[in-house]
Amino acid sequence: MTFKEAVDSGKYLVTCEIGPPKGANIEPALEEAEHLRGRVDGINVTDIQAAAMRFGSMATCALLRQRGFEPIMQMVCRDRNRLALQSDLLSAYALGVQNVLCLTGDHTTLGDHPGAKPVYDLDSVSLLAAARGLMEGRDLAGNELDGAPDLFLGAIVTPGADPLEPQILKLRKKVDAGARFIQTQAVYDVEQFARFMDQVKDLEVPILAGIVLLKSAGMARYMNANVAGVFVPDTLIAEMSEAGKADKAAKARGERGGNQVKAGIAIAARLIRELRDTCRGVHIMPLGWDKHVPAVLEAAGL
Repeated sequence: MTFKEAVDSGKYLVTCEIGPPKGANIEPALEEAEHLRGRVDGINVTDIQAAAMRFGSMATCALLRQRGFEPIMQMVCRDRNRLALQSDLLSAYALGVQNVLCLTGDHTTLGDHPGAKPVYDLDSVSLLAAARGLMEGRDLAGNELDGAPDLFLGAIVTPGADPLEPQILKLRKKVDAGARFIQTQAVYDVEQFARFMDQVKDLEVPILAGIVLLKSAGMARYMNANVAGVFVPDTLIAEMSEAGKADKAAKARGERGGNQVKAGIAIAARLIRELRDTCRGVHIMPLGWDKHVPAVLEAAGL
């Protein structure tokens, strides 16, 4: 079924994410997607993630579509004005890409072209409104279209933000503007996420909790220091740290480790199980560990 049909069916949703390459060799990214075949309801494709120049999201989504996957095209406002954003939405639809996750986008100073000029003509809320307008047969200037696209729009939220109120306010604006599904930033604190969900329980839109696979204790500490709204508890850092020590000991003995991989899978699966009754699904961000996603889902009972 399509992602929209999966959402409308009321089933527990699972989406995952892949990142296009920095170059023209798209085959490895498409091979990553094969690990997800038959296991997820949709595959997000990042759009110049972290402001680092990469192969395009739209083209990647079109190639995934040709291979029988259900892609979710991420679209950021950082790099295009309202003309280009609307044009790309129409183009994506013509290529068979209907699912669109609307994002404002990280600033260019964070990426590998810090001198690039950011656009931000629209933000995520106004992009959603523009896309909805296209679906209703008109552009942002009020001009009538010759054929309207049928898009399925989504947005994001950071449930661990402090303060949380601005996130909830903007989330409500996104839903009012046309968002039909929500994916969240990484969740590691189940109780905190439950409190967030209690504050938005009136919203009639599926929310998918974000699951970022931990690769090491160092990665967890980095996210705590640099990723706004994400906090990995000390208990999980300690768990990854012990796995890292075991891997170092195994390497010293000339043996293969794999303890950090096992710990990352176990933590992700545990979080999914604990979140299962709180939301409509999960959005897994494997950050290159796509081949381990099936093991996560199996361990989580999905």
